[in-house]
Amino acid sequence: MPDIWMPQAINADVGDHAPCDAAFPAKAIAHITADRVASAAAPQDLVPFANLKRFFTDGGSGMAPHLLWDPFAGVFAQFFPATSRSKALRDLPGGTRTNRAGKVVIQIEALFFPHCRVGGKVYANLADTPCKGWKELNAWVLSWGVPNNWPMGRPTDFTPHRSETMWETEGGWYAHAHVPENDHVDPGSWPLFVAQPQATEPFPGPAFFHTGHKSPVIAAMHSRLVAEGCNRYPPGDKADVWESGDVKSYAAWQEKIGLSGSDADGVPGESSWNRLRVPHPA
Repeated sequence: MPDIWMPQAINADVGDHAPCDAAFPAKAIAHITADRVASAAAPQDLVPFANLKRFFTDGGSGMAPHLLWDPFAGVFAQFFPATSRSKALRDLPGGTRTNRAGKVVIQIEALFFPHCRVGGKVYANLADTPCKGWKELNAWVLSWGVPNNWPMGRPTDFTPHRSETMWETEGGWYAHAHVPENDHVDPGSWPLFVAQPQATEPFPGPAFFHTGHKSPVIAAMHSRLVAEGCNRYPPGDKADVWESGDVKSYAAWQEKIGLSGSDADGVPGESSWNRLRVPHPA
């Protein structure tokens, strides 16, 4: 099971945990703290992280998210476990329970407001900040089954776009500006998703590769050989069955990586297999 507390975050548990509604798909909600009003002509210094952490653990606990994220320093504070609802969304009586509508509804407040000043530099958009810690945050949210997509589009401005039907039926990341029953238009921008390393299939052993053996692993290998320019398959070849075309194509791969003679006989070995990076079949 994934960690209910993000390992990189300061645990600032405010209590009052409550379950989410697993009838809806997993979601993450992107917010900014927007705690000061500034402009290009009149920028203001960023509010200290400690100030916001103190606010959410004290008088502002009734509107606390799961996470407060400082994209300049890469530090986090977490106020609710992933399995609990948090309280950063407006939730009207009788409608969609916005803070609960998902297997998880992980809410992140980025410490940011447009035209904030940090270290003498002014930042108009969150995505222009160093975004320190985003890789870890993205990976932790993904571990809870929240897909790396924006059903209503990645936020690029402070324009609201809301669809209750989409909110209730599609998992992924939503801007605060996308959430029904809410009138906020943040976050304005958000960093691009971090490409997650794809799981590769471990070497199954030489005995695996015998004529007529059918497996999705062989189909995955077939695709990788084609992608590497080692396609020696005849027309009508069965992609998921080990046949003579696989031997010829794999031999071409072995030769491509510098093997020769008996080391390029078309039978996979552990070293050449690991270098091919065959993805684990879904």
